Amino acid sequence: MTQNAYLIVGLLVVVVAVWLSIRIVKQWERGVLLRFGRYQGTRTPGLNFIIPLVDRLLKVDTRVETMIVEPQEVITNDNVTVSVDAVVYFQVINAEAAITHVVNYKQATTQIALTTLRSVLGQSELDELLAHRDRINDLLREIIDQHTEPWGIRVAAVEVKDVLLPENLQRAMARQAEAERERRAKIVHALGEHQAAEELAKAAHIIAGEPISLQLRYLQTLVEMAGERTSTIIPLPIEIFGVVQNLVAAQNGNQGEKS
Repeated sequence: MTQNAYLIVGLLVVVVAVWLSIRIVKQWERGVLLRFGRYQGTRTPGLNFIIPLVDRLLKVDTRVETMIVEPQEVITNDNVTVSVDAVVYFQVINAEAAITHVVNYKQATTQIALTTLRSVLGQSELDELLAHRDRINDLLREIIDQHTEPWGIRVAAVEVKDVLLPENLQRAMARQAEAERERRAKIVHALGEHQAAEELAKAAHIIAGEPISLQLRYLQTLVEMAGERTSTIIPLPIEIFGVVQNLVAAQNGNQGEKS
């Protein structure tokens, strides 16, 4: 081989060596450098160089990841079987621990979330699960985060999505809700009747003290009846009602004396 050929081969070797030594770490990644299998450090985003065939750079995504927990059959503390699914949001905060302390941090986090979900919901009652879901979410996040912290994983949030109840329990709860609505409607109706009776009593007291008010009300009633019906209405003097009332009172008094 000529000198030029050796030079070309040398250049090719250098180019290949440089190409193999270049590693680009993206902004949302961290690079865990292993040299002969031993941890050497964590590389930051940007252009990084390694020793080919000696070093190995493992990239770890540090963005928040979403993990969906498939629906799980859970028996609550009050012996009700429900189907519950959830969403877990987690993030790698220590790339070294995520690589060197656990084989597969995503799979491990998933299994911890499944077992914790069954455990926590199994100790909760159905009413608490339906009415205080935020409290259960916080408890789930705290427990899962305690297990994943040694792996360099931080659990940002845990959200219970859907709680599916048995059909017979759904019907029972629907009947209970309907009965509650009927009870409230009856209470509101009774309160309305009571208030209306009070206002009528006040109006009767005012009319009894002002005879002219009774006559005006009588005339107003005649106008309303004339506007609504086509039959002939013969108005009676208002005084006749007083005469009739006096006669009735006198007759009742005579019957009382005879008895």
